Amino acid sequence: PGAGAVLPDADDLAEVLLDLAVGHEDINGLVELRGRLVEDPDARWLLDRCVEALVRDMGRPGAGPRIPVLPEELGEPGRCFFVFVYVAARPRVRAYHRGRGIPDDVSRRTLADLGRHLAVHRRAHGGRGLVVPGWNSLHFRGELYQLGRLQFQRAVLGARMGSVTSAAGHAAGPGDPCLNLHITDFRGPLTPEACDRSLALAREFFARHFPEERYETAVCHSWLLDPQLKRYLPPEANIVHFQERFRVARGYEEEPDDDAPIAFVFGDRGLPVAELPRRTRVERAVGDHLRAGGHWYGGHGWFPL
Repeated sequence: PGAGAVLPDADDLAEVLLDLAVGHEDINGLVELRGRLVEDPDARWLLDRCVEALVRDMGRPGAGPRIPVLPEELGEPGRCFFVFVYVAARPRVRAYHRGRGIPDDVSRRTLADLGRHLAVHRRAHGGRGLVVPGWNSLHFRGELYQLGRLQFQRAVLGARMGSVTSAAGHAAGPGDPCLNLHITDFRGPLTPEACDRSLALAREFFARHFPEERYETAVCHSWLLDPQLKRYLPPEANIVHFQERFRVARGYEEEPDDDAPIAFVFGDRGLPVAELPRRTRVERAVGDHLRAGGHWYGGHGWFPL
């Protein structure tokens, strides 16, 4: 590492966490954990190295480090450790955003996804932590941006998806830039109008702030693209409208991934299938399909931008 990671002091940390949309109920506990972290030389050693690895090659898609899930026996300090990594990296990614001319509101809403992921963990487990700590590395490395309802990740077409797009006569193929679409929770309905607005924002945003990268393709890899959902949802459902934006990409050998819809719809992938609620159409679709012996799969799709 270089000069070492710098964390805000206890007073400033609360302000930074609020800017990152961290829930008020988590602020005091994280401020207390900060004191324990800075007094632990092993934790400081790891923090310095994680921050340096995170910000190295800032903005370069796919160049970030693999972020591990720390051992459960570390308890809450382990579950929250990467919150402090991201807090320490925040000035670096904000500087990168400013250098690209990215508006402050886009920068702020993008990094605020850290607070949303703490809320996802609390919904599932009733306490502080990050379910998938590595996911937010994309935000804090300048690779992913929240633009309206959807998130857009700067990426490149892989061999399989690229071969599908080129075989369809599309201008982009393997290795060419693409935007990987992600759908977040706690952001309201996934309406066609909200998606249209996000896509319009994305076309303008990336052309203006990343003019050297030509994005001609949108891709999505998600259980929301599993075609089986159309058996349970009416044609006017938002998810069905979202699916119909995409051209299906064949050639993926898929294993069942039942945990993904359980985690995203109900908040906790460990819930027993027999006890899954049936309050909404999507809840009924996911649970009833599993209770009938079916499985859910990841879907893969693309469309030209």
